[in-house]
Amino acid sequence: MDVPRETTAAWLALNSIKGVGPVHAKELVEKYGSPVSLFEGEGRAALIRCAAAFSKEAVEPRAFLDAAEKLLDEIDRAGIAVLTLESQGYPPLLREIYAPPPVLFVKGRLDSFTRHACGVVGTRKMSQYGRSATASIVKRLAEKQVAIVSGLALGIDTVAHQTCLDSGGVTIAVLGCGLDRVYPAANKKLFDRIAENGALVSEFDLGSLPEAFHFPRRNRIIAGLSAGVLVVEAPRKSGSLITANYALQQGRDVFAVPGSIFSAASDGTFSLLKSGAIPVMSGDDIIENMQHLRMPGVSDVKAPHEGLNLAMPLELLSPAETEIFSCIEAEPLRLDAIAEKAGRAIPELFDILLNLELKGHIRQVSGQQFVRA
Repeated sequence: MDVPRETTAAWLALNSIKGVGPVHAKELVEKYGSPVSLFEGEGRAALIRCAAAFSKEAVEPRAFLDAAEKLLDEIDRAGIAVLTLESQGYPPLLREIYAPPPVLFVKGRLDSFTRHACGVVGTRKMSQYGRSATASIVKRLAEKQVAIVSGLALGIDTVAHQTCLDSGGVTIAVLGCGLDRVYPAANKKLFDRIAENGALVSEFDLGSLPEAFHFPRRNRIIAGLSAGVLVVEAPRKSGSLITANYALQQGRDVFAVPGSIFSAASDGTFSLLKSGAIPVMSGDDIIENMQHLRMPGVSDVKAPHEGLNLAMPLELLSPAETEIFSCIEAEPLRLDAIAEKAGRAIPELFDILLNLELKGHIRQVSGQQFVRA
């Protein structure tokens, strides 16, 4: 372990405190020098203030640190690695994004992150055409030593992972739950194969359930690990389009497979193609067109959040996100005021506000205030 255990425990504790999302965790560490410093002195006071806005109960950072120490022992027994933003093995491409996960839990081969990688996503209800297209493209990418990143979901994700493994390639599965859970349960055998021949990745603590609001966060990691993202089949409101939009935010290439004009599963890919996505008929099309295909760690694109507004289309927001977004204005609005306008309790807002921030629609300013981005 290249990061001291004390530092890793502090990152774990920080990662588990409600009200301290990826952006704020990074800002706090930069301001106070290290994650360890946030559990003592002025850093501890700042952490308490940050967390208190989302909890009526008193937050004692030391309790989270003690729990993190115990969690480290559990993680070690489970054969899971912990990568923090300070770890040498932290995926370099992921480190470049606007809100990199402060902590990554990894089960499998850490060298999986040293390859060129392409994200492959699509609908769970794929057609035979979608299955065949995915298998053909992924097989070629695997032959060219390109790692395949996907989300372990049924449908296109499953075909992408399986084809990559069957072709002798390396695949990375990003989960929306803790690594001690298999979701969906039907992919248990695939889960085990990936652990042996690739990597399973999550930013969520052990024991975390596959909650609906976890998956947009999961999708930003799929895009962040990849030099480009391919969407095979996707309905108009598919989560795959969220992944594609994260890729655009992160300055990555977006590819789409043209589909039948008579299929609803082509609505999303057709929309991407109209917006400038690169049409793909083979794996070679991706390799030839991936503008930023580079060895991980070589950054040649301006971070998209620096001076650019690449918020996702509003139609991709969930009903809850749309509701809360409508309450936020161009002028800063305090968290309690947002809760009052929405008729919701403050703890209910944490994950919704975080997803809105990650999707580029809002930003947090000082004093737990939020504005439209």
